[in-house]
Amino acid sequence: MHQADAHTGSGTGAVPPDGTGTEDTLELRLTEELLALLGDDTPPPAAGGAASALVGSPGAWTPVGTPAGEFQLVTVEPGRDLPVISRWMNDPAVAAFWELAGPESVTGAHLGRQLDGDGRSVPCLGVLDGTPMSYWEIYRADLDPLARHYPSRPHDMGVHLLIGGVGNRGRGIGSVLLRAVSDLVLDNRPLCARVIAEPDLRNTPSVSAFLSAGFRFCAEVELPEKRAALMVRDRAHRDDL
Repeated sequence: MHQADAHTGSGTGAVPPDGTGTEDTLELRLTEELLALLGDDTPPPAAGGAASALVGSPGAWTPVGTPAGEFQLVTVEPGRDLPVISRWMNDPAVAAFWELAGPESVTGAHLGRQLDGDGRSVPCLGVLDGTPMSYWEIYRADLDPLARHYPSRPHDMGVHLLIGGVGNRGRGIGSVLLRAVSDLVLDNRPLCARVIAEPDLRNTPSVSAFLSAGFRFCAEVELPEKRAALMVRDRAHRDDL
């Protein structure tokens, strides 16, 4: 899973490395039997993007009203969405953390690894009042390389986010949408007890946005590509923060 997040019983520390220098979860190959075992028993929705046994179908989740407007996730279709996502990735403020600046092929390869993979991550556009304005990755944190660096639990879900337009940054919209999307995850993935994020510690607007969205700071974790703030939103406390 990529290292960036928003431009904009819990873990208490990182799991010590095993000394092999490898990321085993990167090499994990999930058979159909494992997909059935690791997914929940919620039947896939009848409409929306292709469903993942591990993540569900975020593109079919019901739109929600937020203080910023009506918001929904739409599963990425590269033929339609690659130009705008690539343009966002080339914004210097975004590129500093996502590291996907360059021709469209760079972002296209990043999207393709998810869309053609085993379903552990689903890339989505965030559409606010009918306008695409953010990019999301909804993923299984317990099956991601991240799981080697924190005390993961089965069915942990993770989110990555970037806000595309400069006009939507610095106005609290990131926090509003992070709360909405984490609520969508918890509502649609009943076996998920918590939503995880790992923004770069240098990205103070992102860390602040997660805190304002009801996530709590859990630990600093040293990942291969960054030092991250492990942020957690617990189902049990979702109405308290």
